[in-house]
Amino acid sequence: MATFFGEVVVALSRAGVDDEESAEEAREETPEDREIRRELEKKRYRPERGTPAALPAADGAARAWARWGRGIAAPLPSASFAREIDVLWTLKSGASAGSSADEPFVCSKFIVAIGHNAAAFLSSFILDSVCWEVVGVVKLWNEWCRTSNTTNVLPTDSFCLFYRLISDPTVLLCQCSCYVAEDQQFQWLEKVFGCMRKESLQVTILSTCPVADYKTQESTLTLPSPFLKALKTKEFKEQVCCPLLEQPNIVRDLPAA
Repeated sequence: MATFFGEVVVALSRAGVDDEESAEEAREETPEDREIRRELEKKRYRPERGTPAALPAADGAARAWARWGRGIAAPLPSASFAREIDVLWTLKSGASAGSSADEPFVCSKFIVAIGHNAAAFLSSFILDSVCWEVVGVVKLWNEWCRTSNTTNVLPTDSFCLFYRLISDPTVLLCQCSCYVAEDQQFQWLEKVFGCMRKESLQVTILSTCPVADYKTQESTLTLPSPFLKALKTKEFKEQVCCPLLEQPNIVRDLPAA
């Protein structure tokens, strides 16, 4: 409404707004949405004895609190609790003789292959022999993949398995073709490396990335593909088998963690 003669008033319009709201309401839940909802409901309505109870949060609340017993307050569980990672070791004989099963593994070399290409490389050139045995598996799920505790997997499956060299039990290998979400990467590192002794441990990580992501002053069309680049810490004193990765190139996701 104009307050004086000659004032220009911009008329508000809801054209298209109603259609967008109707489309949003008509959107059906995906199987991933239903799975996340079920996992959250399990965490909320199954409090452990002597721990804070979890109550359903009100719509629109940024944070809700529940009280249990002597006025103890605790936040409601979020999706990260439902996306917990489990590391299941099927054989713990990698520890030194006479040590407890709860003690960390004695590991001198740990090779980690992350991604489908790196995992396929290990399958073709390293694991294609009888010198390795499966000793562990990682069980996780997120919006991109789901793994189980089975060790009988296909090359097309998403999995994360641990192998041990039979001739030298201190050499371990991890073949990880599954996607580890950002909120799960710290869990992965903490639970995997928490089972190993850190003294004299050498970790080698194999991963791949698209050539289009490689930053260089030269044209990527003139580069041989595939090509190798390496990153190393100051503690690594041995000879590097390929040139070092130049700046400003970076490593992302689980290899960077």
